[in-house]
Amino acid sequence: MKRASFLSSNLSRDHLALCLQKCLRAKGKGLRPGKQVHGVLLGSGMNMNVLGFGSKLVGMYAGCGDMRSAKFVLEKIKNPNVFALNWMIFASAYNGNCEEAIGYFYLMQELGIVGNKYTFSIVLKACLGLMDLNKGKEVHAVVEKLGFADDVSVGNAMIDMYCKCGSLCYARKVFDKMTERDVACWTSMICGYCNVGETEKAIVLFERMKLEGLEPNDFTWNAIIVGYARCGDRNGAFVLISRMRRAGLVPDLVTWNAIISGFAQGHHAVEALEMFREMIVSGTKPNQVTITGLLPACGLLGSIQTGRQIHGLIYRMAIEVNAFVASALIDMYSKCGSVKNALRVFDRVCAKNVVLWNAMIGCYGKHGMVESALQLFEKMKKEGIKANEVTLICVLFACSHSGLVERGLEIFNSMKESYGVEANKEHYACVFDLFCRAGEMEEAYQIAKTMPFAITESIIGAFFNGCKVHGRRDLAKLMAEDILRMDLKKPGGFVTLSNIYAADGEWEEVQNVREVMKEKKIHKIPGFSRVEKRKEDNNVGIEAGLFSNIGTIPFVLQHLPLKSYVFSFPYRSK
Repeated sequence: MKRASFLSSNLSRDHLALCLQKCLRAKGKGLRPGKQVHGVLLGSGMNMNVLGFGSKLVGMYAGCGDMRSAKFVLEKIKNPNVFALNWMIFASAYNGNCEEAIGYFYLMQELGIVGNKYTFSIVLKACLGLMDLNKGKEVHAVVEKLGFADDVSVGNAMIDMYCKCGSLCYARKVFDKMTERDVACWTSMICGYCNVGETEKAIVLFERMKLEGLEPNDFTWNAIIVGYARCGDRNGAFVLISRMRRAGLVPDLVTWNAIISGFAQGHHAVEALEMFREMIVSGTKPNQVTITGLLPACGLLGSIQTGRQIHGLIYRMAIEVNAFVASALIDMYSKCGSVKNALRVFDRVCAKNVVLWNAMIGCYGKHGMVESALQLFEKMKKEGIKANEVTLICVLFACSHSGLVERGLEIFNSMKESYGVEANKEHYACVFDLFCRAGEMEEAYQIAKTMPFAITESIIGAFFNGCKVHGRRDLAKLMAEDILRMDLKKPGGFVTLSNIYAADGEWEEVQNVREVMKEKKIHKIPGFSRVEKRKEDNNVGIEAGLFSNIGTIPFVLQHLPLKSYVFSFPYRSK
């Protein structure tokens, strides 16, 4: 009786509502007391619509990560409010279920519930999680209709979504229409330009931001500096670091990591290593993120000596070798041609995740050790590690480089059923390459015509090379007309097609291909071979169209002390 009278008072209802609010804020730690409050409410027979208890329970369960209970309570509410559905959208998106998050947004519309600024900010992030530009545009239309376009948080979410989904023109339209912008809006737009290499537009916005009285924060500075790093502009990056210091901000570990990974991602390996040296000189100690960002630079150079020095530095500085550092080491040793060192790193890691297994399987595949790759794949499955889409790319790659057509097709056809993985364009590219290397060009041509994805540059290169090697110039010419209309950026496919036409004496077609390359501003970068000595590296190359120094190469080779050199093959593009 006491309990019933206690719960019947207004104070007790308010108290319980406050308890649920505190449980929600406590996140995971609030789940147990939240369930206790739920039990008290059920025992009292209280109407869940009073003070919105039903919606508060949905928010508490969703906020604490118990989605099953959140869904159960939501189904029992006759008229859920925007608070409950916002929490379902947020929790679903946070847990990576972006389709489900958008589903709750559609439910909100079906029920006639008008979303608020929090709704749209979260739903736009879910669209970004799916990389679904069309859904993002649908949400944008609802935002405009309901008048939320001027809200800063919603505007920033739209800019971020459009930038990361590759639609900078829409992002800029949203940005220009905003009547009020905060630092986050400017930073998102600057990041968008930097990510596609348009650093000039990014720096114009950066300067304009300051003129409008807004001071860039650490994220803004990092974004603009990384933009210059990805473009390989070392001097520009240093100028901005100096300006950052004058503004009273000292480059910290996060900034240095961003710069180093920016140079490495832009394939500017020497600059990445130079920045790492500057970081050490500045007194900043590297961490695991630094190492995983830096090691790809050694792989790009094919410099095993530099890679070993960094590997040694990891131990001297007591940096923990987790699965991600180990996978970066394996990838570096793989690219430098040392399978033995890669395997040694792999064997030393006790807790191996799927990333590490993928790295080692990929290493074997790149070096033509297909049996080892397949054996490791089977061992991985026996140890209970679930293969993901990257695993299957590595295995298919290994099959394609060893001519195992039947085995490769068996794995490809069983991807969905056996591993729950939908085939994407990378998987199709591996199967395509599998047929091309095996000389089955008719099958490759059929895949190119029927695959549910746009043809990629790597597929084009594999197809033309296959046609050239296996004497199927007829198929190359059939594909040529479609390919010349595509917006290609790399020269490989064009050059091979030109060579195919040249072999048949079709000089007009050769000239046509070259004209298309000129129109698209596509240039073949000259190749070079790498000669690595213990304390110095040298590149020997031939500039396209300039052969005046080619006669010096035999002289140089004649005087090289071959025993003290390591030659990294095959030739790679700069």
